[in-house]
Amino acid sequence: MYYKRSAGSILVRKAVDTPSWVKWTHHSQGPNCCQECLMLDGCWFPESNAPAWPHHPNCHCTLDPIDYAVVVMNAATYSDYSKFDPYLFNTHGQYTHTKENLFAQWGYTVGDAHWLQAEMERQAREKYIAGDYTLGRLDMRGQRISIRITLPGKDGTGNASFLTGWIVLPNGQLKLNTPYGGK
Repeated sequence: MYYKRSAGSILVRKAVDTPSWVKWTHHSQGPNCCQECLMLDGCWFPESNAPAWPHHPNCHCTLDPIDYAVVVMNAATYSDYSKFDPYLFNTHGQYTHTKENLFAQWGYTVGDAHWLQAEMERQAREKYIAGDYTLGRLDMRGQRISIRITLPGKDGTGNASFLTGWIVLPNGQLKLNTPYGGK
């Protein structure tokens, strides 16, 4: 993608290898609406990595094109700090998972939680815009996606690569479901 100034404005041109994006639009045709389609309403996807459409027989939804520049300018990720502390690092001892042990092996402690939160959000946004994610379950809570995150080992050797779980929200927004969803 490149930018060019023209008479005081900026024009954005799409590079050949940038994905074509679509917005899922639900068109209500009466009182019996599909809850899954309603959860997809307004969500953005690269055309090549969108949920199956039409979603069901008699689906009235459409996939409407979105300019790539709109996606780049507006896509955003969000995560609750509580997904890291107390959940990921199990600082209150209330979770039965052992995720804190994996992060400890990589050299991370609860003191790194804010950095980990920001880094996971940064990488997830970048990969979402590139269409580099895997579609997961779609239900009445929404469309889940998995995004692979790579973190450097704190000792300076090697990297840790693992899946994170996100939910797609309208207008290019992603919300973190789980900071560690498996290898």
